[in-house]
Amino acid sequence: MSAAAPAISVSGQSSRTEQENTYLNVSHSLKSWLLTQDHKRIALLYLIGVTFFFAIGGLLAFALRLELLTPKSDLMAMDTYNKVFTMHGIVMVFFVLIPAVPAVLGNFLIPMMLGARDLAFPKLNLLSWYCFVVGGLLLLYTVIAGGVDTGWTFTTPLSTRFVNTNVISAGLAAFIAGFSSIFTGLNFIVTIHRMRAPGLTWFRLPLFVWSHYAASIIMVLGTPVVAITIVLVAIERLMGIGIFDPAIGGDPLLFQHLFWFYSHPAVYVMVLPSMGVISEIIACFSRKRVFGYSAVAFSSVAIAIFGFFVWAHHMFIMGISNYAALVFSLLTMLVAVPSAIKVFNWSSTLYKGSISFSAPMIYAFCFLGLFIIGGCTGVFLGSLGMDVHLTETYFIVAHFHFVMVGSVIMGYLGGLHFWWPKITGRMYPEAPAKLAAATIFIGFFFTFGPQFILGYLGMPRRYAMYPPEWQVLNVMSTAGASVMGLGYLLTIVYLCWSLYSGPVAGPNPWRAYGLEWQTASPPPTENFAAIPVVTQEAYDYASMDAPEGQSTAA
Repeated sequence: MSAAAPAISVSGQSSRTEQENTYLNVSHSLKSWLLTQDHKRIALLYLIGVTFFFAIGGLLAFALRLELLTPKSDLMAMDTYNKVFTMHGIVMVFFVLIPAVPAVLGNFLIPMMLGARDLAFPKLNLLSWYCFVVGGLLLLYTVIAGGVDTGWTFTTPLSTRFVNTNVISAGLAAFIAGFSSIFTGLNFIVTIHRMRAPGLTWFRLPLFVWSHYAASIIMVLGTPVVAITIVLVAIERLMGIGIFDPAIGGDPLLFQHLFWFYSHPAVYVMVLPSMGVISEIIACFSRKRVFGYSAVAFSSVAIAIFGFFVWAHHMFIMGISNYAALVFSLLTMLVAVPSAIKVFNWSSTLYKGSISFSAPMIYAFCFLGLFIIGGCTGVFLGSLGMDVHLTETYFIVAHFHFVMVGSVIMGYLGGLHFWWPKITGRMYPEAPAKLAAATIFIGFFFTFGPQFILGYLGMPRRYAMYPPEWQVLNVMSTAGASVMGLGYLLTIVYLCWSLYSGPVAGPNPWRAYGLEWQTASPPPTENFAAIPVVTQEAYDYASMDAPEGQSTAA
């Protein structure tokens, strides 16, 4: 890979000069930030928003764990408990897990990985952030106004007739946030198709780009379905038109079909971008081209396609036919195949690699551990006999947290640590970073591992009370949540410290392969002085590490 841009100095003074003239210059007015069309600034705005909502979601989750320390409902009333777990789910799904990697890392990196100066539609990119903010403000209003207690799935007819809480405002918050996803996905698709640098063919693209491309397909095709579903809930609730409520001529199964048609593919909107992050990290820190590059790339697209055909495995106990249940059970097993391809190919990439255990690589190993457990337990839930027993128990809670939270957040934090020097121009301290990764991983296991056992024993989810014989496992889970929270807090502390006191990073502190590492850290407004020209395959670390090839790669 070569670039037409002049050679980039890696000296500290040069990096400091670049830093004074970049998007990070805090002397710029607030107006310049709120009206910016720079994809990097918009990514930082998303980073602030996602971090804020992650803190809120985490505090709500910790309140739930404190309630479950004892078998009785003695910390909060049961209807308050219902509101807390509902708001936790809505905040985390719609305002943290879905936008975290695409809106923050994808926004920042995809144009640079393609050798472009910005996304295809900069104004639409800014509008997507405003949709995220407006949706978030509506959700905060919902909390202040008393919350909502339907669960994050807005299940009907509960949400249309049987509750008097703020279903409309909460649904509208998710509806508006959905437009943020649609706009982001559309922007990524057009940018990837139309704005690649000369020589950057489809099979020279970083796997990070492939994973975001696949996730963007789901965003654009799936999100309108859940948006329409939320509108129908509002229409039925406000006007009494029978859409989902059987008492007035509706069909509650229709809501389940519409909601899960989007909401299961949404799992892959969350996890696919994190998979792209892991591909980049493993390649860099094992100093090897990703094994089976084409298979890993196509597996991302396969996951996106298969994801639209497995929604009814959420409905095995809801009255669908036995034949439909068998078909969706088979499809659920098949969707695991492309995910397994990724895991096996990552493992093969590590084999005989020159592995260095830097903080991003620790997060990649944490991702692998959590994702494998989450994926394997998904096989239990795809099996009809087991699903009937485990549905609506804490086994479900543990499974989707391993996949949707553990894997996604580990990928997000791994990517944030990997590209933090590129984003800020500063390095963070390695020892605290490794300690935080280990703390979060151990805390996560102690939080959700016991919940597999609780679910198998039959403890139902969404209940504030439980039999005393399950208290030990619940105490373990709450203790694990405390440890995990300390890990997150430590991460925030040293990353904030690094902004002011961290060593200057230089353009490419990891000696990583990719166009984004061929520009300054942090990058100038237009990313590149001249559009780079790509002449080599992706992840060509062999030639990069060869003595005669060091001058041809950044």
